[in-house]
Order: sequence, then structure tokens, then C-alpha cells
Amino acid sequence: MIDFEPSEEQQLIVDTVRQFAEKEIRPLARECDETGRIPDAVLAQAHELGLVANALPEASGGGGERSAVTGALIAEELAWGDLAIALAILSPSLVALPVADQGSEAQRSELLPLYCEGSFRPGALALLEPRFGADAFRPELSARRDGDEYVLDGTKCLVPWLDGDDRVLVFADERGTPQGFLVPRDARGLVSERERNMGIQALPTAELRLDGVRVPAEARLGGDAGCDLRAIVSRGRVALAAAGVGVARAAFEVARDYAKEREAFGVKIAQKQAIAFMLAEMAIEIDGARLLAWEAAWRLDQGDDALRESTLAFDQVRSVSLEVADRAVQVLGGHGYIREYLPEMHLRNARGFATFEALALI
Repeated sequence: MIDFEPSEEQQLIVDTVRQFAEKEIRPLARECDETGRIPDAVLAQAHELGLVANALPEASGGGGERSAVTGALIAEELAWGDLAIALAILSPSLVALPVADQGSEAQRSELLPLYCEGSFRPGALALLEPRFGADAFRPELSARRDGDEYVLDGTKCLVPWLDGDDRVLVFADERGTPQGFLVPRDARGLVSERERNMGIQALPTAELRLDGVRVPAEARLGGDAGCDLRAIVSRGRVALAAAGVGVARAAFEVARDYAKEREAFGVKIAQKQAIAFMLAEMAIEIDGARLLAWEAAWRLDQGDDALRESTLAFDQVRSVSLEVADRAVQVLGGHGYIREYLPEMHLRNARGFATFEALALI
């Protein structure tokens, strides 16, 4: 039987992250969106909470407390504060967790301690490609073996590109099978260009062009054994589903509170049937989407192949987050369209879930 009642430890984590999101993230959300950058201080504070490091093995300096359900709870609370900042805070997971789960012994011993040290270290995973009908499981970026090296050619997009790390995990097609490669950011033939996105403007993302980039064979994730992309995509979709619930919840709460205060024709607009029903439907859809995300996370914790469940959860959240954010703008009326209020930013961020893939892992 599935039981989603948080344990005492999980509830403590939720309360801590919610307080951090309310006091440290939410007040910065608008400024970060306008300036296109996230202060190092907030990333350092988040790192001190151990939100990613706590899931890494104790042997590497982490907490050894890996739980996808706990990760989903964390992702929702962070994204409730702000989606772009949340993805930045969780970015170390993009390299650290695949290496912890599927890396070779040499890769684990070299890289994992770096994400458990005293300073924040971001991560970057290149999975999406800028083409119509792109499929994460069928990348066009190619990997060709040449002696003791691999040669990578192709293009990736929507790659988190925060300063502070020295490599990016790139997925490429190797003779019909997707495989990951740990590529130095300064590799010859690798060119990055910052993207200009509709939403998550505070999070720098890049389009990467790899032209004959050479990496040693040891850079292949998992070494000779290779890696399983299904597991990585599953964890990414659950993380994004949970984050999408956080965005939807934030938009709903702004709309609900506004409706309770705003008067029209002598009554609070929350008392108007059309508004009341709209808010009720928003709340129902958010709870339903959250349960799908939790079920997928629970299956990951059981060691099951959760690709189906994670995909269903993510597909539902893509719809729910956008619908809720759009309705929040409607509830605020003209105020929902201007930048002094958060719903317009929630709507822009929610729109991105239609294209996001593996921007965070749990």
C-alpha cells in the first residue's frame, strides 16, 4: 500500500525548505528575473542546507539519504519560491546523481566529493536538441570511437550554464544507443551561447555546439559498462513534475489571496461564483498532479522502472501548471498582466514545461 504521509524527518525538511523559499527565494524572484542572474549568496545558503549533497553517498562526503519522494517534496517547495532559482539550486544533481548512480568507480571518486564540499558547485546536463520532434532517447548528436577517444558532433539546447563547474554531461548517440559523456567546458570545439528564454530568465541556459570535440574513453559515463538513460529521464521528469506543482501552487495562492481582498460591486470577488469555482478547480487539479508526482517518486524509491509513471505525472503537470497560472492571471485581471505582480512570471515559467527535459534530477 502506498502511504504518502511524510515521516517526521521529511516534514522537518519540508518546513525548512518552505521557510527558506519564503524568506530567501521569493523576495528575490522578481529582481532575478529582471536582471537575468541569481546572487551567489542564495546559492551558497541553499548548499549549506545540503539539498543535493544529502542524497549523495556517505563515502563521498554526502548524507547517504537518497529518496525520490523527499526530492519531490524539496523540488515543490523550492519552485513555489521561484522556478528559475529552484532549478539553479538543484543543478548539482544534473551531474552528481547520474555519476552516483551509474558512474564508474573512478568517476565517483573524482567527482562526487566536489559536490559535497563547502561551496556551491552547479551542474550541467545536455539532453535536449534544437530540432522539431527531438527525442531524448534518440539523440542526433553523435559519438564516434577513435582509438582511446570519443569524437562528439552535434548541438544541444536548454543546458543550465551557471558559472562554477568545469564539465557538462552530454548525451550522444553511440551506434544507436544513447550514452553520456563528461565533457570539459573548455574542450576544443565546444562553443556555448547563452539563450534568451520566455521564462526562467534568471537561470542562464546555453545552446552548445560540439564540433569534433574529443574526450578520453574514460569520460563515458559508466566507463565500458555505459549508462541507462531511462533511469535519468525518469528522475528528471519526476523532479520537473514536482517543480511544476510548486509553480502552480504559487500561482494559485496569489490568486486566492487576491480574490479574498479585491472588492467589486461591494463584495469580495472570491464570493463570486465564477471566481470561487475557478479557484476550487485550480486547487483540485494541483492536488491531483501532486499525487501523480508522488506515485512516480515512490516507484523510484522501490527500485522500479518508473518511466511510465514519471511521464504521466510530467504530462499532467505540463497542462495543470499552465492552466492554473493562466487562470491566476485571469483572477487578477489587469493586475495579472503587469510585472508588479507575480502571476505573469508564473505564466511565463509554466509555459516552459512543454519543452523542459531533465533540468533537475531527484
